[in-house]
Order: sequence, then structure tokens, then C-alpha cells
Amino acid sequence: MTSPQPGIFAEGTSTHRVQKYDIASSADAEHIRAALSGLAATIESQSDRGAEIVVGFGADLAQRLTVETPADFRSFETIGQGVRSAPATQHDLIIWVHGTGPGDVFDASLAARRTLADVGEIVSDISAFVYHDSRDLTGFIDGTENPAAEEGCEIAVVDEGLPGAGGSILLVQRWVHDLDTFHALDVPDQERVIGRTKPDSVELDEAVLPDDAHITRVVMEDDDGEEIEIYRRSVPFGNSTEAGLMFLGFTDELAKIDNMLREMYGVSDGVHDRVIDFSQARSSGYYFAPSKETLHRLNK
Repeated sequence: MTSPQPGIFAEGTSTHRVQKYDIASSADAEHIRAALSGLAATIESQSDRGAEIVVGFGADLAQRLTVETPADFRSFETIGQGVRSAPATQHDLIIWVHGTGPGDVFDASLAARRTLADVGEIVSDISAFVYHDSRDLTGFIDGTENPAAEEGCEIAVVDEGLPGAGGSILLVQRWVHDLDTFHALDVPDQERVIGRTKPDSVELDEAVLPDDAHITRVVMEDDDGEEIEIYRRSVPFGNSTEAGLMFLGFTDELAKIDNMLREMYGVSDGVHDRVIDFSQARSSGYYFAPSKETLHRLNK
């Protein structure tokens, strides 16, 4: 049996940090595996101290280390065009650290970087946080329909017997909001952008729900009429000059989340999600978060 990395479903944390790494081309597989084995030990020790660490591999690194991944897993490819696009900024490794306080998260992030220092270069290190009652910086509640952790595990973890069992495909995006322009809209228009009421996140009636509202574009159904779900752990980031959302979405099949992005950018019908008039994806990458057992076997 395999089990997912527990940090994926450890909810209730308020402080987050997302690190991206590129692994040196000169580093041999043995040294990379040794470093990642050390990282697995770091995950356990830091969890005891109040911080969770989740590790995800880009497709190239997974292949380099012969880590088994789902059949459809690949690097991110740019979706959309021009300013209305999600650019591919794929890296080799993602580390998501989260905990109940900034001190624990800082310590765990520093320990992770030191563990990887001999084989990888850190290229991005973003601090993020829970904003009020789990709201996006636009003021809307984020992830209203996100499944609970138990259900999330069922929809986001690869089943036993399949390639990559116990692991999860992860989309990581950094969205930068134009908050001044968005907040210049009156509240009813803001609600039409999102498709929900601002105070309490009630879905707008179908009679007034626009075709380009966010929930219209991302809520999809399969051939049997069942909603296609992913599990998300998105958190705001930023300061008074640049702010937005670190989007982390987990799934057992890449096509689920890839198709949602294509709907957002109007690839099939030319109708784009109105959210992207007020927020731009500055970075996008697909990663595979292997099972806990796979991480521990890396150096054996």
C-alpha cells in the first residue's frame, strides 16, 4: 500500500511558503537521490516541530530519477495568448511548507534549502498567508466548494495499481491581482466576475450568472453529469505593491486540471474567464508529489 504525503491534506495552517528549485545539470542521480532522501528525513523532523513540507517533482527530474508518474503527467505548456495566457515557467522541484506560525515555517524552509544546497539552486521563494476568514485578496471567500480533506484524498491521489500510486499531480501558479481596478468595480459587478455573492459566497442565480463568470468557466462535468473536482490549497501572498494568489491544485489526472485552465482561457470557444481581466498568471508549472513511501525509497 502507498500513502500520499500527509502535508497535502493537513488543513488549518495559516502560514505558507512556496519554494521552486532547478537541479544542476552536473549533479548525478546518486547525489540528487541522497539530497532528496535527506529532505524526506527533514520532512519528518519538521512535522514534529509544527511545519508540514510537501515535495513535487517536475517531469524532467522525475524521469531523471526514474520516479514512476501517472501516464499523462508532463511539463506545463503555455495556455492562451498574450496578456490572457498562463505562461509555462516549469522548474524541477517544488517545496510547499506550511504551518501554524511564521517561525516554524521559516525554520522548515531554511532546513529544506540547506538540504538541497549541493544539488539545486532556489529560483523562487514566496511567503503566503491565510487572509481573514480564508478570503482571496479581492475580498471573496476562496475555495467555497473545495472538498474536505477526506474527500480530497479520494479525488486527488492516484489509485493503487496505477502508475504513480499514492501520489498526486500538482498545479502551482502565481497569480498577480490588479486589486485597484477590481475594487473600483461596484460590488454587484465584482460578484458577476466571480459568480458568487461577496459577503457569504452564495452562487448567483442562473438567470443572472454570466457566461464568463469564474465559476461558470471552471465548474465542469463529466460524461455522466458528475462535477469534475480537484483539491486546492490556495493562499494569498504579497505586499502593498504586488499581491495575488498562490494557487495549488491537486488531482489524480492531469487532464482534469488542464481542461479547467483551457476553459478559463477560452481555448475551445473564445470566451475567457473574466477573472483574468483582473489577475494574471505570472508563473505556471506541473509537478508530481510522489507517495510518502516513494520519497523514502529514493536513496535505496
